[in-house]
Amino acid sequence: MKPMPWFDASVGRCPECGADVSGGRTGCQRAFDDVLAREFSDYRYAREHRLTVDAYSLQHPDKYMRSGKSYAAHLTGMYAALKGEFTAEVHRAVQQWLNGSKALQRPDHPAAGQRGALTIVHVLEAKRPDDHVQRVREWAASVWEAWRGYRPIAQQWIDAAGTSQEAFQRRRAARRQPARGGRETVCE
Repeated sequence: MKPMPWFDASVGRCPECGADVSGGRTGCQRAFDDVLAREFSDYRYAREHRLTVDAYSLQHPDKYMRSGKSYAAHLTGMYAALKGEFTAEVHRAVQQWLNGSKALQRPDHPAAGQRGALTIVHVLEAKRPDDHVQRVREWAASVWEAWRGYRPIAQQWIDAAGTSQEAFQRRRAARRQPARGGRETVCE
């Protein structure tokens, strides 16, 4: 995939994440929109869509993490995806926990330009679906490293949502039901 006409690494820099793009913050948003369009148009690129959104949000928290709830959703989403345990269950449980009138205080965030060494440009440069997915994971790992001081907050919120590993094991055990004939089956 060739770069978009507005993409010129020699001109401009996003003030939030540091991406070298023409148009600064606006150009960075266009790069994100192009990556999302790629993910929505071909399912092979979309395997890490949630991670794409969480990584971009963590690099642009003033726009995408304005409330305590959106902050919690993106921070815990990144944590769950990179930890790789019960990711879908964590996402569901956190969304249920955040649903309603829950008030969460929004913590601070790393300073602009210090939110990861890689940016959306790293993903935009992917040539094939498998390369895209790999680059999303590399970018997310870079972002998560910059947010390492916030991991305890993510874990605290995941635990508050009832999503600890022990809670998942209890839920799975509760779903085991005796079937006709006395055999145990799992309802997944």
